Amino acid sequence: MVGGGQLARMTHEAGIPLGIRFKLLSDTPQDSAAQVVGDVVVGDYRDLDTLRDFARGCDVITFDHEHVPTAHLRALEADGIPVRPGPDALVHAQDKGVMRAKLTEIGMPCPRHRIVTDPADVVAFAAEGAADASSDGFPVVLKTVRGGYDGKGVWVVRTAEEAAEAAEPFRAGVPVLAEEKVDFVRELAANVVRSPHGQAVAYPVVESQQVDGVCDTVIAPAPGLAPGLALHAEEMALRIAKELGVVGHLAVELFETADGRVLVNELAMRPHNSGHWTQDGAITSQFANHVRAVLDLPLGDPRPRAPWTVMCNVLGGDYPDMYSAYLHCMARDPGLKIHMYGKDVKPGRKVGHVNTYGDDLADVLERARHAAGYLKGTITE
Repeated sequence: MVGGGQLARMTHEAGIPLGIRFKLLSDTPQDSAAQVVGDVVVGDYRDLDTLRDFARGCDVITFDHEHVPTAHLRALEADGIPVRPGPDALVHAQDKGVMRAKLTEIGMPCPRHRIVTDPADVVAFAAEGAADASSDGFPVVLKTVRGGYDGKGVWVVRTAEEAAEAAEPFRAGVPVLAEEKVDFVRELAANVVRSPHGQAVAYPVVESQQVDGVCDTVIAPAPGLAPGLALHAEEMALRIAKELGVVGHLAVELFETADGRVLVNELAMRPHNSGHWTQDGAITSQFANHVRAVLDLPLGDPRPRAPWTVMCNVLGGDYPDMYSAYLHCMARDPGLKIHMYGKDVKPGRKVGHVNTYGDDLADVLERARHAAGYLKGTITE
């Protein structure tokens, strides 16, 4: 697995019961997965020679991020190394412009969008979406086509003046995607897994709640989602996986609109934060199914174990004494599942997550939020 973050750490854990020999290419020996994987190579994934040396002897290469250069992945394939997902699929998660073009081509509903070249072009794009002569079409969302995550590389501009102030990526020569700012009711995510021979499974559609551009809470399944719309979202995700040739886990982040539609926001071709609930809340987790998929093993049952599961991220705060926090949280809630990533605690950094599940959504939600807040230090009783 290329990438040593928490996704690799949890994917490795899922492979242990199957006796999978797991090799890791990590940026540093201190990375989350590098702390627990036995076979670790420390190196730069952007260097082709490093990648080639790492891949030698591997049955298959997969990833915990989308940042490996596409040309390097093609070179590995040319060397006879199976890469899953392959570069032809992964580019749609690497490049938002390529993603939008392909999704439009296959008829997937997306926000209005196009590549813009300078602040004046942003103003023109906004005007194209103006509802009437009294509107200038703002606000507009600007995204760098490559490299953004967790709210990074994304700007919301509300006026022509703000568009001019957001000129830095244009000066840097970075392609920028402009999108309409969707007036959505909530954010959803459809998670699916697909194997090389075409078997695919879909997890229940979840509600994903963001705070400051970072995922805070995931509720599975999404409360109050009309069954027909839930089925439609799952079918969309399965079709995207098939059309793009995805092998492994695919997360399709969605906007639910007030008029009862879903629009595709982002794609991720790896285990995803919106699927962490599956570790404890599904018969087969996203991590286990990703391992099965990239090894072309039969996929596991994605059905939930309980009516409701809630995942809350634990963000770093000013409370480094996790032992005392564990004593409180575990005594208060014996059904709580805590997953920490072995990261140094820094304010705002994802250092872990908690899962709770049960029959009563209000209770499950309160338990998860209390535990996440206590582990961060924002709740002290």
